[in-house]
Amino acid sequence: MSFGPTANQSIASRAGVLRKRLGTTGPVKLVRAPGRVNLIGEHTDYNEGLVLPAAIDREFLILFEPWDRPEVQMTALDMDETRSFAFEGLSPETRGARSWIDYVAGTAWAMREAGLPIRGFRGVMQSTIPVGSGLSSSAALEMASTWALAVPGTPRPATGVMAAIAQRAENRYVGVNCGIMDQFASAAGEAGHALLIDCRTNTFKTTPMPADLSLVVCDTGSPHRLDASAYNTRRSECELGVKLIAEREPGVTALRDVDEEMLARNRDRLPEVVARRCEHVVKEDGRVMATVVALRDGDLDALGRLFAASHASLRDLYEVSSAELDAMVEIANEVPGVVASRMTGAGFGGCTVNLVRPGAEEALQDAVMANYGKRTGLTPRVFIVAAVEGAGEVELDA
Repeated sequence: MSFGPTANQSIASRAGVLRKRLGTTGPVKLVRAPGRVNLIGEHTDYNEGLVLPAAIDREFLILFEPWDRPEVQMTALDMDETRSFAFEGLSPETRGARSWIDYVAGTAWAMREAGLPIRGFRGVMQSTIPVGSGLSSSAALEMASTWALAVPGTPRPATGVMAAIAQRAENRYVGVNCGIMDQFASAAGEAGHALLIDCRTNTFKTTPMPADLSLVVCDTGSPHRLDASAYNTRRSECELGVKLIAEREPGVTALRDVDEEMLARNRDRLPEVVARRCEHVVKEDGRVMATVVALRDGDLDALGRLFAASHASLRDLYEVSSAELDAMVEIANEVPGVVASRMTGAGFGGCTVNLVRPGAEEALQDAVMANYGKRTGLTPRVFIVAAVEGAGEVELDA
């Protein structure tokens, strides 16, 4: 159960490969940033709501040598491609055709806009996060870039502030109007814990993952296809719901301020599609808090119900699931020992997240491999992940 040939290699081994590709024997630095899997709380972050992700042991590494030039040159090892950008004139208005380097360039732009000094470097990056899986490869690259670009010795802002800077890079420079969850989870991860993030205050609390449950991700083999246009449309629908409700309800500035009773008494003011979007978000916030309680109490039945309700809501109300995701969840729910299963990430492909009793992981993999391809014609992957520490610099052996 793995992503591929690099997933199980040690960081030291991977760093050696990166150094060889960089072609230097001189001093280098290594930074890493993890992807994330969201246990529950989907499409709530940009509504100032609650989310419950965990940083996972699939990550971006950037090995680099700092230089005095005001520019970055980066090689993506997985794509065997080198791209660069200069700091002078860097802005969303001057960005060229969309490329993976935009996530690095956007981070440099956002850091400088926030008043943080940045340095140039020449580096090589490599990832064990599958692109398009919904496990936040873009946020991991942004967070790794914040460490590579930072000038040594300068104060680093608080975790929530750095996550917001990386989010701004994706919103303004890349052009995806995402919430802050992905960057925050990559920045603030804690080993063995999920993070209860309040996306209104950019604060978090840790929630221990039960030792008697494994965290298993099933990749549908269908890259998530919720593009910028579809994503931004859903965000606009939520904003319209807030605007219409606020005309009658003083103090409402985001769906975070709306409870089920308030939504019910204002539903007649909302277009039907907007009402469905709002209903998902309002109820999903409640499911996040209920999941925190269920994890604390070891209430496995409640976890199963909450994950099922979240998936159904994303499928029927928010309309971001897919036939592939639905099939994967249905297969998992038929396997003894699978406690809870649902889609994770933005939607329309990508992965499911599963809470599984130890010893049942192989049965889940066998069921997926035996049945999923017959139903979809796609090749899935199943792997166990662990909750890990957030982004930072990695000490290299001398």
